[in-house]
Amino acid sequence: MAIHIQRRHFLAALLGSTAVSPLAALAQQPALPIVGFIAGGAADQSTRYATAFKNGLGEAGFVEGQNVTVEYHWLEGQYDRLPALLDDLVRRRVAVIATPANRPATLAAAAATKTIPIVFGLAGDPVQLGLVASLARPGGNATGINFFSAELTAKRLRLLHDVVPRAVRIAVLVNPANPSTAASTWQEMQEVAPGLGLHLRILNASTADEIDTAFSSIAHERDDAVFVVTDQFFDSHREQFAASTMRGKIPAAYANRDLAAAGGLMSYGTSFADAFHQVGVYTGNILGGKKPNDLPVVQATKFEFIINLKAAAVLGIEVPPSLLAIADEVIE
Repeated sequence: MAIHIQRRHFLAALLGSTAVSPLAALAQQPALPIVGFIAGGAADQSTRYATAFKNGLGEAGFVEGQNVTVEYHWLEGQYDRLPALLDDLVRRRVAVIATPANRPATLAAAAATKTIPIVFGLAGDPVQLGLVASLARPGGNATGINFFSAELTAKRLRLLHDVVPRAVRIAVLVNPANPSTAASTWQEMQEVAPGLGLHLRILNASTADEIDTAFSSIAHERDDAVFVVTDQFFDSHREQFAASTMRGKIPAAYANRDLAAAGGLMSYGTSFADAFHQVGVYTGNILGGKKPNDLPVVQATKFEFIINLKAAAVLGIEVPPSLLAIADEVIE
């Protein structure tokens, strides 16, 4: 009898362990690290940038859903969402906050946490902005990729002048909801414009209706061209810009190729896809154990000059062959 009892106990124990062990094993599996990804544009218009970020993560050995979870937050220019969003990410202690091509999110993240690693893609000097101690040794919890905005702004304004030499009165469209970028770019343009004989006039827009109002003002004041300051809210309204510039026959210069491809005359700026990719690589490096201070701020090296000849034809502009020769892409 004792043998039978022991056998029953043994079978019960065996069956019990078989039934429980998968759940126990599941409970023992550590949760995947979470990356809080914050971009300023719209998700449906930014697929290739999200893909570039994922490819960067993959290069560093991290695959979404397998060994990392990425929470995508697309602001669509609504920067007032940042405080609550970052409060939530900091409270949950996400592994990394990634802010590719998004100065407002980068500055807000730096103000929200001094411990969670931040990987940025940034126009402007991160040292002057107080994000890092130096490019070589960031010294805190932030690092990433930098494309100096002053040089880009000056060159884009010169290229606009070269493409449309008759343009003297330039409307400068900024997003007041992104005050740091708006202020620095306006200052940079004022330093360059007198040497080119250009007169600048600043306009504000942070909603779709305000974009329409700005173009009505441009038509009323008979500005010769519009210089659209880089902002992911503007990027997400590329079709509206294309329609407005074609309707008003106004040459437009942008920072992002997507707006030129949508119907703008030209763009010059850093490759956003390259920036998102590098942010993904550094995010993966940090997930793999590196500290932000181990990763020097990378200087952007890939820039794009795009000319849209279809838009030029509508505007009655003949682009000099010398400019076509140096363009990275000519849309025909």
